[in-house]
Amino acid sequence: MPVRTFLQNRLEPYVHGISMKGLKAGAAVMPFRWPKVFEGETPSIQLCRYLIKKGHKSVLLVTSKTPVRTGLIDPLVRELEAGGVKVTIHDEVRPDPTVESIEAAVSVLKENHCDAVLTLGGGSCIDAAKVVAARGRNNKSILKMAGMFRITRGMLPLYAIPTTAGTGSEVTIAAVVTDVEGQRKLPLMDPRLMPRAAALDGSLMLGVPPDTTAATGMDALTHAVEAFISQNAMRRTNVLALEAVRLILAHLETAVADGSNLEARQAMARASHLAGKAFTQAGVGYVHGIAHNFGALYHVPHGRANAIVMPYVLDYSLPKCAKRLARLARECGIGDEQMSVEERARLFIARIREMNRTFQIPEKLDALRKEDIPRIAKAARAEARFTYAVPRYMRQSSCERVVSQMLV
Repeated sequence: MPVRTFLQNRLEPYVHGISMKGLKAGAAVMPFRWPKVFEGETPSIQLCRYLIKKGHKSVLLVTSKTPVRTGLIDPLVRELEAGGVKVTIHDEVRPDPTVESIEAAVSVLKENHCDAVLTLGGGSCIDAAKVVAARGRNNKSILKMAGMFRITRGMLPLYAIPTTAGTGSEVTIAAVVTDVEGQRKLPLMDPRLMPRAAALDGSLMLGVPPDTTAATGMDALTHAVEAFISQNAMRRTNVLALEAVRLILAHLETAVADGSNLEARQAMARASHLAGKAFTQAGVGYVHGIAHNFGALYHVPHGRANAIVMPYVLDYSLPKCAKRLARLARECGIGDEQMSVEERARLFIARIREMNRTFQIPEKLDALRKEDIPRIAKAARAEARFTYAVPRYMRQSSCERVVSQMLV
């Protein structure tokens, strides 16, 4: 092995550790401007009235075809128009929004002289709306805004109404878009991407299909678990992540089995929101790094990819975070006090695998090709290197071994 490669392999974990300490210090003092949150009765209408009070005159509503076709947006449009706000509907958002599709929405925004953006939909809609609002103020390409702290001129006011309980995008400083030409995911991270206000409205989620409910719920669980085992976890993020995990394990299976259960839907909306706040401050980890690449290469929905990857990454990470995983198990009533820390931690991972089986989420990824694994591992590690405070560092070889376990 060349001396340079040897030194790089030896020094990488230490450089990563030092970088993460700096990131944690920054997260601890960063003044997050959390959105105003509407819950209770008719939270979506409450948000529209708030938007009107802010004096907006022309709003771009970023959504997908389904809310338009089902009439989900109709009460919002009526409320806004009654308050003197012009509403321009852009319903072209699809899963994993692309750079090209977002630029098309930006053109609609500018043509109609919109002074704010309202989004109703899942994580893809909210992510797309964030980048649209940022492009509304920043005269540079999305490729140049990708990365950390590159939204230099802020963005247009953004208001979010999530219709799935998973991404927590309404309370994060991140957005992910797809670069089709480069076959990669482009994460944008900047505190300016935070919406001004959000509505947690479980009634809008009653029609979400079981498979989508399961995948988005497991996405929220991934956020909460990775935030809790992160080296950047703090007291305030621990409180958020623990409550999110408790809510998800108590209500997700009910929401999947009985989509009309409003209590379960509202609990999942809140869990997704709390998990979003937790990982915004503590970060995520290799589950996301690998899952993002499964999405970019094989178009696997993000929540489903997270669900598949999570048990394998937790197995790898366990030697460095057994106490944290055991605490999650204890807080959720899994296992008993007679068990060792490692036994209880493994039981928590087993519970995740059990949920995947219940939701018919496969253990392996059919689309995964052996020849793609080095590329996936390299990209996942590059994504995590200076942004994710993972509990156990992965070298290229160990990351490849973890991904290889998902081969059929």
